[in-house]
Amino acid sequence: MAGRHVAILYVCLLTILSPLSAAAQQERPRAIEDFSENSLIIASAKYLGATAESMAEVIDRIFSRYGKPSAVIRGEEISVSVMLGARYGRGMLLFPDGREFPIYWRGPSAGVDMGAAGNKSFTLVYNIDEPQDLYRRFAGVDGSLVALGGVGFNYLQRGNTILAPMRVGVGYQIGVSLGYLKFADAPGWMLF
Repeated sequence: MAGRHVAILYVCLLTILSPLSAAAQQERPRAIEDFSENSLIIASAKYLGATAESMAEVIDRIFSRYGKPSAVIRGEEISVSVMLGARYGRGMLLFPDGREFPIYWRGPSAGVDMGAAGNKSFTLVYNIDEPQDLYRRFAGVDGSLVALGGVGFNYLQRGNTILAPMRVGVGYQIGVSLGYLKFADAPGWMLF
């Protein structure tokens, strides 16, 4: 029964987000000048449509803990959940030297949560040198999501590689869930 509800929510989200996705693909964001804290505050605020003040608060917290990132992911994602959930996303992996690579992610979750959301995401990535370093699963708790100034963020980790996704979007999800995100260089529908 829960699987059917998730499928219905997923189809609804795809219907809502398809026009948004087409518009987002037409207007390509400019390259990030450098990966300094100030440049990332400005780039993330413009991309997510958030205020520079709220992004400064979030990025300052992440920088004080981990410093300057190795890479950044700009993307969009959808998620649905009714006890069991799914998240799908796509974007561009950007390195400080100007290299860009398409990146896709997906993953299941389980917990006490319900809802659906479409988000723009801006992720700071730590301790990678090449895109292949990211093509694996990263576990996290989505209920530990912290919201500052309307921007939600959490941490995902595997070994010494750390991801700090920041999200702003539409929809409603409430609850706590455990799950993982699997990153790849090609899109896919299988969550596992």
